[in-house]
Amino acid sequence: MDYKKTAISIVELVGGEGNVQNVIHCMTRLRFNLHDQSKVDRKSLEKVPGIMGTNVSGDQFQIIIGNDVPKVYNAILDNSSLKADSTSKKSQKSKNPLNAIFDVISGVFTPILPAIAGAGMIKGILAIALTFHWLSDKSQVYTILNAIGDGAFYFLPILLAVSAARKFGSNIYVAAAIGAALLHPNITALLSAGKPVSFLGLPVTAVTYSSTVIPILLAIWIAAYVEKWVDRIIPSMFKLIFVPTLTLLIVVPVTLIAVGPLGSIIGNWLSAGVGALFDHAGLFAGALLGGTWSLIIMTGMHYAFLPIAMNNIATKGYDVIMPSMFMANMGQAGATFAVSLRSKNKSFKSLAMTTSLTAIMGVTEPAMYGVNMRFKKPFIGGLIGGAVGGAYYSALGVKYFILGGNAGLPGLASFVGDTFVWAALGFPIAFAAGAVAAFIMGFEDVESEEDQNTSPETETTTVDTKSELVVAAEKVFSPLKGEVRALSEVNDPTFSTEIMGKGLAIQPQEGKVVSPVIGKVTTIFKTKHAIGITSDNGAEILIHVGLDTVKLEGKHFTAHVKNGDFVEVGQTLVTFDMDAIKAEGYDLITPVIITNTDRYQFIEPVKQGKINTREAFLALQ
Repeated sequence: MDYKKTAISIVELVGGEGNVQNVIHCMTRLRFNLHDQSKVDRKSLEKVPGIMGTNVSGDQFQIIIGNDVPKVYNAILDNSSLKADSTSKKSQKSKNPLNAIFDVISGVFTPILPAIAGAGMIKGILAIALTFHWLSDKSQVYTILNAIGDGAFYFLPILLAVSAARKFGSNIYVAAAIGAALLHPNITALLSAGKPVSFLGLPVTAVTYSSTVIPILLAIWIAAYVEKWVDRIIPSMFKLIFVPTLTLLIVVPVTLIAVGPLGSIIGNWLSAGVGALFDHAGLFAGALLGGTWSLIIMTGMHYAFLPIAMNNIATKGYDVIMPSMFMANMGQAGATFAVSLRSKNKSFKSLAMTTSLTAIMGVTEPAMYGVNMRFKKPFIGGLIGGAVGGAYYSALGVKYFILGGNAGLPGLASFVGDTFVWAALGFPIAFAAGAVAAFIMGFEDVESEEDQNTSPETETTTVDTKSELVVAAEKVFSPLKGEVRALSEVNDPTFSTEIMGKGLAIQPQEGKVVSPVIGKVTTIFKTKHAIGITSDNGAEILIHVGLDTVKLEGKHFTAHVKNGDFVEVGQTLVTFDMDAIKAEGYDLITPVIITNTDRYQFIEPVKQGKINTREAFLALQ
């Protein structure tokens, strides 16, 4: 690769230097924050030698390079006026206010989604049990299970308070105390008694805080500023006592008197606005939301709908927004299925079928990024499928009763109620619509294996290349203790579609990465989240701890080796704080990739399920 030529092409095709706010890189990709992403010529970028693909994640435009990303990055700096110290702070100052709001909502909700998903699934199972009379709502079993399922939703303000405090940089325990005060039985009884309530002569508006979202978010946002202000004026010896005391004494009454009612009004207005849209626009509203939901997910804006959906469920008992996400996912699944039917490339046909199944189960990124968006037209077919499903749901008034956390087949229990049958029928309708639309529109297929083999010139090149590149067979041992997963389960198309190479992933159960081979550390990124090793037999291995953990900038990671170190099997490379990283909302699934995959005829898993370090993991031949 000509790094200088590639670097110059990249800067030009992302819209020129003037369009770049800042650029950084992780282990495998360049990460641009741009002023205007519409200026990017993605089609031309993906044809530049050395570029494996592109991806958009929120405000960030990503160019997938692979192991040579540091060299391309340095070439960009050497051949432009862009500077290495153009940090994210610059982009944050110039960030669009709307994007900043979405970033906050995303950062607050992502860490608590597992709790909501688990509790929602329990509520869904209970709803099914009641429908089929497997349980009585008067039984003690039901009472206990209902408390387990409902607890996360009733005390949602406390969960949100903790998560919001992490996001705003304030004390999480003080934040939890604020949420607990708002939900205290005495406050609840006082506000629900129907009598006028006042505090120091100021009126307190009756608001129900259980299961609400916006009031607590506003309260903790204010608390972050109050806490910092109090911390500045209180002498050091008194901070431990007076900072939390004054923060609670200021924020809780202000919330009860002003913030809570305002948040409740905002939430009700948003819910009423969406309700009016569906009441008056009907089919159009459902088709519009279902047909654009996949685009909304790509921008990260889907998190903005969560507070509205939660408020709808808390006030009305059901929601009509979230069903559109199910239809969008089924439309994308159907479109990917159509690709698997039409493609003549055996390996890509298999990839499309696999990602279609994962999309049906609610994980759409591999299907969207790895298949549909690659061919463009199938992605449009998926949007059409979502629009058809959304219109169908709107026409029949399908209701969503439980925020279950999964927008695929496992989340069907969230629809248990008077419109359940119509909800269930919507899944195959959106799937079929997406499949038919994508099949009819067609796409330019990946070159098939047969076409490649019938070309004498290609055949000669392939044989010569293989004969030069084949390296010694060997076994790669597990670098982590945990659960072995297929790469297709990794929620990042760079890994799930094997752009970087073949391999496996591990869901870690211990925060320690050890060497999987005898070899040399070729790259350990400065943020310590990714390690590159070359074995003595020639295997080039990438271990990438978690997804998007580059954003932690090394926090919670400790490196025990450096570039150029020779290592033995089982030698500790990096340790990391699993709980702290999870608490910040990051997925710790760790891809282990053979980046020189083309040098091997076979790369096969040795073991499935649970695995310990130093156990055989991959066989390379």
